[in-house]
Amino acid sequence: MSAKTRIETPFDRYNHDIPADHIPENGVEPRTALEMVNAESWTDAQPAMNLSSFVTTFTEPESQEVVHHNYLKNYVDHDMYPRIFAIEQRMVRWLHKLWNGPADATPYGTATIGSSEACMLAGLAHKWNWRKAREKVGKDTSKPNLVTGGNVQIVWKKFMRYFDVEPRIVPLKVGDYRLTAERLEEFVDENTIAVVAIAGQTFTGEDDDFEGIHQWLDDYEKKTGHSIPLHIDAASGGFINPFLYPDYKWDFRLPRVQSINASGHKYGLVPPGLGWVIFRNDKVFHEDLIFYVNYLGGEMPTSTLNFSRNAAPVAYQYYAFLRLGFSGYRDIMQRTLENANWLREKLLASGYFEIMNKTQRIPVVALTLKQGLNFNEYDVSAKVRERGWVLSAYAMPPDAESVNSLRIVVRPHLNRDTMHLLAEDIISACQWLQKHGGNETPPKLHDHTKVSPSKC
Repeated sequence: MSAKTRIETPFDRYNHDIPADHIPENGVEPRTALEMVNAESWTDAQPAMNLSSFVTTFTEPESQEVVHHNYLKNYVDHDMYPRIFAIEQRMVRWLHKLWNGPADATPYGTATIGSSEACMLAGLAHKWNWRKAREKVGKDTSKPNLVTGGNVQIVWKKFMRYFDVEPRIVPLKVGDYRLTAERLEEFVDENTIAVVAIAGQTFTGEDDDFEGIHQWLDDYEKKTGHSIPLHIDAASGGFINPFLYPDYKWDFRLPRVQSINASGHKYGLVPPGLGWVIFRNDKVFHEDLIFYVNYLGGEMPTSTLNFSRNAAPVAYQYYAFLRLGFSGYRDIMQRTLENANWLREKLLASGYFEIMNKTQRIPVVALTLKQGLNFNEYDVSAKVRERGWVLSAYAMPPDAESVNSLRIVVRPHLNRDTMHLLAEDIISACQWLQKHGGNETPPKLHDHTKVSPSKC
């Protein structure tokens, strides 16, 4: 062998400097590029241990094959991929029925990138309907508002800012972190396009008082003549309530509920990103919001904010529905809720915590530390991160900012043995902090951009 000949080793693929401000001048071998990409994310959290997030982190080999078979398809190209569109429309009908849509209605809805896009579409539908109704009787249409609680997720604040709708956000109060009918008279008026109520809020996992709000709006219409619809943001609860609480009226059984959104990539058991918006009937989403595009080989109706996107999440949701069926979803959600209840009781028994969610309807454990401890929720979150766990710590929204929360999203891939490990790590973190003290300070955010805990 020549003295100048050098044997290439597997470690050579790590010896490439990646430019910070321009595309590399030359390419590398495929395997080298793969290793370079993967190496950059080594220090990211493990998705399966990120219990601050609601998103699905488990897949089966067969579901990955479904993704592989469909990920090169452009979902919006219905002319070339008509079966994907037909599958989506079939699932729209399934969800309409799952959420107790009227049997005599024509279901209407769509898959979206996530619940954020679904919320935007629902908000636009209600703004359009409000405006058309006002125009019909010659009333002013320049001051639409939307009413929701302080527990609302950030997407609704985005919707109101992006689409010029006045925010009417009902403040929370310590000990009650839901939207109820108690203060609606201060916020609802003839310019209210809708009231948004949440099924499985991100802060504590609780539901808003749907029936109480519905009754108040009924009474308001009798007094004023103004009929105001309800939208249910069921990003987290939409794939739990139907399976575990069949008699619970949170959905289209309430006549004012005109639209519901949910996240397929949460308890719908699809990896990110997939959302759904379903309307009570095909009249709620106004024809003006539908575009007919002569593109990609044929005229296609499009009613989403995004155009070209991957078809794989839609196919994956179809796989999950076929693979599990109603009984499979029910069993998975029941077991997951039981694990959340077990964790909740274990942590309460440690003596460090008080519970925040009075009703454990979805698998979210929301805790606050007892008074008098020498550490806070941010310290606990930071300490368990040393073990790989990611838990949300945050201050509650106005007017409950004095309360900090530690939130744990229990997801289906976590078994009871994992619950034991998680509980031990949280309690051990508290014991260590009690001995040594904490030093974490809450992040400082501008009031007008205060961020809700992750909806993802």
